[in-house]
Amino acid sequence: MRFTISIGLIAMAGLLGAGCAGTRPVHYYTLEAASPPATQGKPDGATILVGNIVTPEALQDDRIGYRVGANEVGAYEYHRWVERPGAMVRVSLVRALRSSGKYQRVIESSSSAIGDYLIRGKLFEFGEMDTPAIQTRISLHLELVDRKTNRDVWDHLFEHAEPASGKSIKEVVESMDRNLHQVVSEAAAEIDKFLAAPR
Repeated sequence: MRFTISIGLIAMAGLLGAGCAGTRPVHYYTLEAASPPATQGKPDGATILVGNIVTPEALQDDRIGYRVGANEVGAYEYHRWVERPGAMVRVSLVRALRSSGKYQRVIESSSSAIGDYLIRGKLFEFGEMDTPAIQTRISLHLELVDRKTNRDVWDHLFEHAEPASGKSIKEVVESMDRNLHQVVSEAAAEIDKFLAAPR
């Protein structure tokens, strides 16, 4: 009886040891903000509120996603973003608009925030694409709402694919970093251009 218990304890310890040895660490990644914030806004400029960036369910967790071909999608279990994609896009857009220095204030919207315009958006794609070369793809639709009339006055779809220099996750993240910078810079420039036009 004592021998059977000893064998059972040894087997259990072996299984626990194997389970610990087989555990893979989770790696987290972040993206650089698109632009440094401007130190001072334009006193007579508009106040811009940047709302939440809505995402489909597949982009609502922190795992880095990928697409193979036209239909297969998945996510890396051990490679994750520090923040969810929608939050990263929102922060990057705020910083890009602030850096222009054309607005009195650019802030994230909240129930108490007051502003002249509200930017809201939807992120359709944000991940690795294997088709067949490795690249990253971002698809972001933005709308500008005039807070006085509560009407949409501008909208645009921004889509960009950026090649990765290799197949590693590090190279995919570097590609996504360049991609996000490109998309957000283009979006900020288009918003600047629209709001600067006489109406």
